[in-house]
This record gives sequence, structure tokens and C-alpha cells, in this order.
Amino acid sequence: MTHSLPYAVNCSLMFTEVPLMQRAAAAKDAGFDAVEFWWPFAQAVPSDAEVDAFVASVRDNGVQLVGLNFFAGDMPGGDRGLVSWPQRSAELRDNVDVTVGIGERLRCPAFNALYGNRVDGVSAEEQDELGAENLALASRAAQRIGATVLLESVSGTDAYPVKTAADAISIIERVEEEHDVHNLGFLCDLYHLAVNGDDLSSVIDTHIGRISHVQVADAPGRGEPGSGELPLDDLLSRLQAVGYDGWVALEYKPTTTTAESLSWLPVERRGSSKSSAADKERLA
Repeated sequence: MTHSLPYAVNCSLMFTEVPLMQRAAAAKDAGFDAVEFWWPFAQAVPSDAEVDAFVASVRDNGVQLVGLNFFAGDMPGGDRGLVSWPQRSAELRDNVDVTVGIGERLRCPAFNALYGNRVDGVSAEEQDELGAENLALASRAAQRIGATVLLESVSGTDAYPVKTAADAISIIERVEEEHDVHNLGFLCDLYHLAVNGDDLSSVIDTHIGRISHVQVADAPGRGEPGSGELPLDDLLSRLQAVGYDGWVALEYKPTTTTAESLSWLPVERRGSSKSSAADKERLA
């Protein structure tokens, strides 16, 4: 392993052997100090008790939350975010304050905003105008706590229009220009970009100034590193060489149990001094 970037683990795809509220503890037991989650509730606005339970499940286990998705609809059913979806824009806007509120309690530095699929009966132009407005709204809310809003390219869903790095960057630039917000970042998911045909080395070299968070899985298959054909270690080394020093989140579907799927990563590489510093600050 030729890079020294810190790892986090995505507890929505991994450690699914245990209930969601026990996954931060499972990640800590496996040696990780940092976790991320997709939206961990069934509704855009969960009850206060549900929010409190989630916050406690992270905080009480001594891990740092480094990424949290805004509510994205019914993901298993094919939804991929509400940002550009006119009929559900109000849900997204109601969700923003809840998400950022959780982030404030857990000092989460980044929120992932899935853009949303194209929908029938609405022009792409109208959806993109709404998408820019909602990304600006989310960014202003996140800015209040010093956090970044992330936009990512996604594979596997034809109706999702943000497929390449260039697609995501163009939206980010539009929001910056039209709405004067400057805390949007590109979530560089190496798996999705590879599946969609992007040249990963070129993406890294061209867009390093925009990359605010990195996620990895091998391709094909979306399994753990080593289960496919992507040279992930080389790509992460390249990212570090050109200046990236943020988190690398493991967002893969284990081909066996989560514990067995982590055999490629030595236990001493799972913890992070970066997270330890954040823990000390949070507890001060």
C-alpha cells in the first residue's frame, strides 16, 4: 500500500450483518475511527427520538462521522435523490435542516446530495434549474457549520443524468456562478466513474482542485479492493501525489462477510490520527 490516506467505512453498505444502529460500533470494533452513512431513516424528517438514537450510536462509540447523505427517496426502489425532482423538492428542503442538524451535533464535514433521476413530464432544463437552487440552499445551510455539500456521479441508473466527473463539475460551476456559494465539492467515487467509462487518471489530474471526498469499490462487481480489476492503490497514490489529503471511504458490497472482506486492509491502517484529532476537538 503506497499511499497514507485515511480510511473511513460506509456503514450503509458494510456491516449489514448487524442492525444499522449497531454498525458504528461494529466499525470501531474492526479498527476504524471514521464512518459515513447514507440517509439512515425511512423518512425525510424522522422523529427526534430516532435522530437522538442515531447520534448516540455514532458518538457513544467514539467514531467520527465524516459523510452523511441527504434523504434520497426510496433507494432500493430506484430513487437517486430529490435535488432536481420538482414533485419532491419540498421533502428535500425539509430534510436539509435535519441533516445539517445531525452534522452539527457530530461535527460531520460533508453532506452528499444525490441529484435525482430525470422524471417524465418535466424538461431537463427545469429540473436543472431546480437542482441548482436546491444545491445552493443545501450549501448555505451546510456553510453555517463550516461543512461541504458533495455531488457525485452515479452508475447503474440510466435516468440519473450525472454520470461523469465533467457532468458533476459543470453543475457545481453553475451553482457557484448563479448562486454565489462556494462550499460545493466533487465526490470522486472511483467505482461509479470507472463503470461509466471515465479515465480515472485523467479525472484525478484534471479535477483535483474540486475533489472533496473519495469513495472506492472495485469494478466490476462493486466488491472489496482486489475482487475486480481497478488499480485502486495506484489511483489513491496518484490522488495523494497531486494533493488530495481527505478521506477514502470504503463503499463496497462485501463478497463475503464484512470482516472477511477487510482482509486486504491491515488493522493498523484502519484507524486514523486525523480522526483522533477530530475526536479530541469534539470532546473538548
